[in-house]
Amino acid sequence: MSIGASNPEYVNARVRARRAALFTDEDYRKLIRMGPSGIARFMEETEYEREINALGARFSGVDLIEYALNRNLAKHFHDLLDWSEGRLYDLIARYLRKFDVWNVKTIIRGVYTDTPGEEIETDLIRAGEIDDSTIDRLLEVDTIEDAIETLNRTMFYEPLSDASEVYEDTGALVPLENALDRAFYENLLADLGRPQEGPEALYVEFLEAEIDFRNARNALRLARSGADLDPASYYIDGGVLFTQAELSRLVTDYDELVGHIADSSRYGDSLSQALSRLREAESLIQFEHALDAALLEYADTLSSSYPVSVSAVLSYILAKEREVENIRAIARGREVGLSETEIEEELVIL
Repeated sequence: MSIGASNPEYVNARVRARRAALFTDEDYRKLIRMGPSGIARFMEETEYEREINALGARFSGVDLIEYALNRNLAKHFHDLLDWSEGRLYDLIARYLRKFDVWNVKTIIRGVYTDTPGEEIETDLIRAGEIDDSTIDRLLEVDTIEDAIETLNRTMFYEPLSDASEVYEDTGALVPLENALDRAFYENLLADLGRPQEGPEALYVEFLEAEIDFRNARNALRLARSGADLDPASYYIDGGVLFTQAELSRLVTDYDELVGHIADSSRYGDSLSQALSRLREAESLIQFEHALDAALLEYADTLSSSYPVSVSAVLSYILAKEREVENIRAIARGREVGLSETEIEEELVIL
């Protein structure tokens, strides 16, 4: 598939500049020693200055940080679309639908826990394709059934409707969240096929890695949850590392699961550091953070293999997301009085 009138050289030059401005490990070490007000002041001296200043009159503390992070994240990704042309624009826009999934999951979880709409809104990232009016209507619903009906003109409606019966039988959100993930990846890969070379081959390879690691995360989380749900039923097609049967078998043996990833020709040679973290993980949260680090490392490998491609943009999107998640984890950790060691365990740092 041709990129056509794309402009990857221009976009990647802008992305390299943005990537150079991301927080460093030393920045995180400084933030861990600060309270929420200190973190906000630190952010004001960085590229978050505009958001902190714009929101500072209405919010304070962790709320200010949360709103500033999400608004900044959305701005950066809208910039990517503004810079991009042709097929490159299409590929990036498709990938940014992941924030539609994020937002719908966040709203459904909020409805499930009777969280007020204004509190749910703090965690939304308006960088996907679902328009603001639909998101605003979602924030006003009282039931998950109404949330699904509100999405009746999106690609998520039918998968959510199909999954709602299992949700009603079990009371677990997993069927709904898995339906959202499946809809996102299936639509993303639908017309790409399996190109063997060129920029779009790397794009697909990146998505395959994301699906592989999401399958591993979801299956292990389900296996350890104690819920009466079969991990194999929530397998997402499109990855290359596991078959449905393999994943169902491997989630019962953590060491074998990590060994399967390490032995793969796709990831084994390029994830030496991340695989060490996977082997050392002592909890589900550490395993999930190690998977996040592995995906970041793999995305960097792809972007360096073909620097003038959409791979570099996708790698930047992941890195920017991780920066926001790390700052959010530090701010929330400080707010609830976690120790510096406990907060460090919540961070994903390469």
